[in-house]
Amino acid sequence: MMKSKLKYILPTLAFLALSCGGSENQKQDPVEEVPGPALVSTNPADGTGGLTGSSISITFTYDQNILCTAQTLSAIQVDNGAIVSEARPDGAKLLVTVGGLSRGASYTVVIPAGTVKGYKQNQKASAAVTFHFSMKEPDPVEPGSWETAAEAVKNMGVGWNLGNTLESNSGDVENMWIESSNTSYEEAWGQTAATRELIHMFKEAGFNAIRVPVTWYPHLGNFKATIYGTHWEKSAWLESNDYQVDAAWMARVKEVVGYVLDEGMYCILNVHHDTGTATTAWLRADQSVYAAVRDRYCSLWTQIATTFESYGPKLLFESFNEMLDATNTWNYASKEADDVINAYNADFVATVRATGGNNAKRNLVLNTYAASPDERAVKDFALPQDNVEGHLMAEVHSYAPYNFAFDTQNPQEMFDSNCDREVRSIMDGLGKNLVANGIPCILGEYGADTGKRAEAELAKQAACYVSQGAKYNIACFYWMGLSDGKEDRAAPRWTKPALKDAILKAYNDSKNN
Repeated sequence: MMKSKLKYILPTLAFLALSCGGSENQKQDPVEEVPGPALVSTNPADGTGGLTGSSISITFTYDQNILCTAQTLSAIQVDNGAIVSEARPDGAKLLVTVGGLSRGASYTVVIPAGTVKGYKQNQKASAAVTFHFSMKEPDPVEPGSWETAAEAVKNMGVGWNLGNTLESNSGDVENMWIESSNTSYEEAWGQTAATRELIHMFKEAGFNAIRVPVTWYPHLGNFKATIYGTHWEKSAWLESNDYQVDAAWMARVKEVVGYVLDEGMYCILNVHHDTGTATTAWLRADQSVYAAVRDRYCSLWTQIATTFESYGPKLLFESFNEMLDATNTWNYASKEADDVINAYNADFVATVRATGGNNAKRNLVLNTYAASPDERAVKDFALPQDNVEGHLMAEVHSYAPYNFAFDTQNPQEMFDSNCDREVRSIMDGLGKNLVANGIPCILGEYGADTGKRAEAELAKQAACYVSQGAKYNIACFYWMGLSDGKEDRAAPRWTKPALKDAILKAYNDSKNN
């Protein structure tokens, strides 16, 4: 009986097995891929020329809403020394901002294939996109039409320092905290990144010049390769022959300089905390240091000058900031230290002039030892030989009186008549020892490095500097405090509006007298 049942069951199982196997082996119809997002238009149009400004925002519009990842967006590239400062999707649009642009240059933006995707199932990524644009040629500058240094100083009016921004740095070879924390250099010292709106606020108020301090060493040569944890092997960096400035950093400097020049203001660009008391400073008023770093210093200025060669007369270069001797002596060190200062300044002038073009007649700014107004340092200061006449000027800094400007054990809370006399005496000394000897001068920094003085007293100090400086056509650049901190600079708004008003009133009153 069992055999009889098996006789019928086995063929049935075999049939079922064949049936199932046949089903599995049937070919599935392929799922058709959906075309990727297609570019519909760009704004501005591809190939647009004659653009101005230091940055441009480009809108790429697709035929549907798009999706991009941070990784694919980071692959968007631009040539010729510019940078992609921002790229983000917005609905059916891809918004790309390119910065670090130069007049007269042409650029190509490349969005690689696959950067843009859609939201549909089984959808292809986008095709590659190439976008071209060019900048307006530099405004022609007729021979002989460049202001002399004396004329430029007179026309600067009042100025301000964009401080604690592009000059921010770690400042301690044993605690390179910016590098170890991967902090943004530009925002490391408590400020927001510089904006066009901030510079415009100063222009609208009546300022006509901005000094842009820049520290270069963290962006120079093999710097990153010589960082070990929080320690900087500075000697290895100095021994290297790699002097190249990081392209992205140079592009950002160009962008900020463009903010100033686009407002029609004077801009002073310098080499800042590569000098000073910090252990990271590599420029010293010391003969042995000078001999060791001279090539690096000249290479740095060759790169800066070449980058900005086509820029017009309102861009000035400043040789260095407050350079000290090997023992960090302030105010006055020695005749030997002052001689080294003069040697650096001579190299600076010769290097910039050698790049040709507009740099052959650009106005250049040279600091005294420690940027000091001390009469000994000023008398030792000498303008170097130049192949054009009348395009060099001196710079000094002054934070006086000392007990008013700094936190000390004997603070001077009020800016009284004694303070007034001290400041006026300093400015009179510059008038006598520099201006009267045919050397135009700017006061590159002044103010108070303390938060413990009433704004009304700070206003008296600033007005004294500006009004007395106006007697000798010395343009004065206030340090920092007028708009200070992330919130005020981002808004932008004035941190000390009464101080700002006092500076402008002092200048305008002096001009009208």
